[in-house]
Amino acid sequence: MTYDLAVVGAGIVGLAHALAAAKRGLSVVVIDRDAQANGASIRNFGLVVVTGEEPGRQRRLAERSREIWLELAVSAGINILHRGLLVAAQRQEAVHLLEAFVTSPQGAGCSLLTAEEMHRRQPGLNPDGLRGGLFSPMEIRVESREAIPRIAAHLRDRWKVEFRFGCHVHAVGEGRLETSAGVIQARRSVICPGDDLVGLFPSVIAQHEVTRCKLQMLRLAPGGPSLGSAVVSDLSLIRYGGYSCLPEADALRARLLQDSPALLENGVHMIAVQSADGSLVVGDSHHYAQTPDPFGSGAVDDMILREFGRVFAMTTRVCARWTGTYASSPMHAHLRETLDDDARLVMITSGTGASTAFAIGEETIEDLFGN
Repeated sequence: MTYDLAVVGAGIVGLAHALAAAKRGLSVVVIDRDAQANGASIRNFGLVVVTGEEPGRQRRLAERSREIWLELAVSAGINILHRGLLVAAQRQEAVHLLEAFVTSPQGAGCSLLTAEEMHRRQPGLNPDGLRGGLFSPMEIRVESREAIPRIAAHLRDRWKVEFRFGCHVHAVGEGRLETSAGVIQARRSVICPGDDLVGLFPSVIAQHEVTRCKLQMLRLAPGGPSLGSAVVSDLSLIRYGGYSCLPEADALRARLLQDSPALLENGVHMIAVQSADGSLVVGDSHHYAQTPDPFGSGAVDDMILREFGRVFAMTTRVCARWTGTYASSPMHAHLRETLDDDARLVMITSGTGASTAFAIGEETIEDLFGN
């Protein structure tokens, strides 16, 4: 059989391309070397960030991807655990930045909150140092380790997409994919290698200065107040382009460099989301290398937990810890390279797969197959 499209990689980026193609009525096969998605696509917050994305193209990709997530929530039975994002401002510089943000085009629909309003909206916040905040209604949150398998099952059952797990692709070209299980024929191909920088087309990837980012995350046992939305702190405001692009971010960055240099050095920012069982997923940190070591740092975990304690006044008990890696480039948030007329290489190089992959998938399939 010759497929219309072969997708290499069954993470969120590969699944996004398979979905876009299947919706067009194309025959699709997805190939992955692992038995199931096991990388960055499931080792994250499951947070679809919209207001935090850089204005312009990145923001538009996130808005469209959010629409597709909401469609999948119905058709694939994916639970939307949070709707909205709460920013807890602990420094006056953060308040000034949020004031500027809500008056900018990307802040439309968001609300500034006083410290008292923050406490009413989210019980359990630490009153010490809380100066106010912001609520965005745009963000949604899923449980990634459950959502990714559900999307794959939905593609298989509803859209008749074929999956070849445990199958390694070692060459692509001229309508052929040479794999550990034999040759697969396909008219077009999309290579979605995640953070595999040397398996397929390493020279193309190297042109974009792609490296790996290692992150550390924790799961806290149930016991505190329920979260009504995802919660972030000041540190996130200088990491998310939707906020950090504003001139007011410079003052916050300078303040953080003065009073929290170790947090910035380790790329720590505080995000907290809640799972259906009441446990909290908290993180994360960012360290960059071609091959990051696989070991989590207790000191970095402690930094994350201390920052969590600055935002929340609740007892914590860590019940799980993990690391993850994703592709990262200083040049752009994602790349799509034309390998030949019938093949594309697609990588998200900013940790924004959940937020932008579905829209990127639609663009790639339109590029390959036309309107």
